[in-house]
Formats: sequence, structure tokens, C-alpha cells
Amino acid sequence: MADKKKGKEGKKPHKNKPTSKKYTKYKIVGEKVTRERSCPRCGHGVFLMSAKDRVYCGKCHYSEFGSKK
Repeated sequence: MADKKKGKEGKKPHKNKPTSKKYTKYKIVGEKVTRERSCPRCGHGVFLMSAKDRVYCGKCHYSEFGSKK
């Protein structure tokens, strides 16, 4: 009998990559397209993360805090 090679054999199993979530920042209502807030420092195309009490830019670390009630 022939000795089997140690190590990898055959193809790797296919792993699905996570899909892009950039399209969740746009909403289309009829003919009107609305966008989430964009960063005032970075410009259009860089969206702000919305948290419970603040908005934050992950690129330039710009943040705005909401008012306390």
C-alpha cells in the first residue's frame, strides 16, 4: 500500500462572506431618496453611527451628544 500524504487534501469548504450593509443607510420613498446623516468633517459617503444618545464617525472620531432630558 502506498503511504498517504499528511496535510491538506481536496478543496476547502466554501465560506459565505458577510454582505455589505451600506444599502441600509438609504431609504427610497416614491421618487425621493433619503440618506442617513453624513459626517461634517469627512463629507458625503461617510455615515454617522447612531447610538442611543449620540452620533459617531468611525473614520475621524467625530461625535455629537444628545441633550439630557
